Amino acid sequence: MELFYFVVFGALGAVVAALELSKTSKDRINTSPAFNSFKNNYLLVYSLMMAGDWLQGPYVYYLYSTYGFGKGEIGQLFIAGFGSSMLFGTIVGSLADKQGRRRACVTYCITYILSCITKHSPEYKVLMIGRVLGGIATSLLFSAFESWLVAEHNKRGFEQQWLSLTFSKAIFLGNGLIAILSGLFGNLLVGSLSLGPVAPFDAAACFLAIGMAIILSSWTENYGDASENKDLLTQFRGAAVAIASDEKIALLGAIQSLFEGSMYTFVFLWTPALSPNDEEIPHGFIFATFMLASMLGSSLASRLMARSSPRVESYMQIVFVISSVSLMLPIITNVLVAPSKVKGGSISFAGCLQLLGFCTFEACVGIFWPSIMKMRSQYIPEEARSTIMNFFRIPLNIFVCIVLYNVNAFPITVMFGMCSIFLFVASILQRRLMAISDKPSMCTNLISQFSSFQYA
Repeated sequence: MELFYFVVFGALGAVVAALELSKTSKDRINTSPAFNSFKNNYLLVYSLMMAGDWLQGPYVYYLYSTYGFGKGEIGQLFIAGFGSSMLFGTIVGSLADKQGRRRACVTYCITYILSCITKHSPEYKVLMIGRVLGGIATSLLFSAFESWLVAEHNKRGFEQQWLSLTFSKAIFLGNGLIAILSGLFGNLLVGSLSLGPVAPFDAAACFLAIGMAIILSSWTENYGDASENKDLLTQFRGAAVAIASDEKIALLGAIQSLFEGSMYTFVFLWTPALSPNDEEIPHGFIFATFMLASMLGSSLASRLMARSSPRVESYMQIVFVISSVSLMLPIITNVLVAPSKVKGGSISFAGCLQLLGFCTFEACVGIFWPSIMKMRSQYIPEEARSTIMNFFRIPLNIFVCIVLYNVNAFPITVMFGMCSIFLFVASILQRRLMAISDKPSMCTNLISQFSSFQYA
């Protein structure tokens, strides 16, 4: 069965290479030298930020376990991270609209570096502080950088279609290639060089510091609504008004929460799904395979978004249906394939089928990220972009905390079934978004009117 992993990885690699090398003029967007310079600068910074994030991921649980903490205590640390992202991260991320997106990106670097430093301590309270800081940083990573990019892109007068090119390249590099290289580099530090489980966190801090230096030296500041008379509570109310008054924004938020909630749940479930009887599976190699599948998806997304048809609102309906079916495979194989009762050994035939389904899901993830970024750039008003994007993460973080707390309470097939249903609901909501996508948005005027009313 070991050959199976190499065949899947090789096949995905060949398809990704073929897609990238076979692009024609129809699949490419003609841009200007000024835009290319701007795009490359952002991609460099984004790649460094994602390297700082990906280097830590595979070693967080392992580091905590080497400090002698059990599954329950480690679970509490993880819940603290997502809870922090929901509470403090929402506030800090929302300040980006008022205090500046560049400043928020620098805050992300500083916060995450401090989080990395806490990993040197075996004290539970210090590690808890690190998880809280990490949760705040995560909210900034997924809101401040995108908000800065969209505002700066528009401020420089670049064509709107060029934005999709930056999105797709950012996901191809940051969520694909950089993830694979970070996994290999982390394995080199911990395994080959025997520097210990804290070494990847030190390396992450170095990458974050380099990225922060580039931001400080080459990025200009931009804001959402920098009105001095608007406090944080008014910002929250204005964002809530925008979501409640514009069905497109509400649908976008629901779609994002449903998909990302299923995605984060999948992260916790794929290992027990592929090794129900403690089969020996190469976790690092499978992770790299998933990231390669994500690169395939982002490559497909760049082709789709380079053309005027089909629209992103249209093809995402199909993506959500495919992702829903792919996460149904553990249930289907559990019914149709006789489960093995042999402990240990290599991956089973059912596991091989599920791995193919999981790679399909990861390809859908690769399509999802640049596509949802493009839709957010179209529908979310500029003056409240970071605030609304962090609002979207509140139900996501609540959902992940609930799943983490009850991960052992339900059979794994029930959890996958729940994710599959969520993704199918997302496809229905996406269909509704497609139907109303051409209607004019009124939320920008409503936010302005709300702010005026507050201080009239």
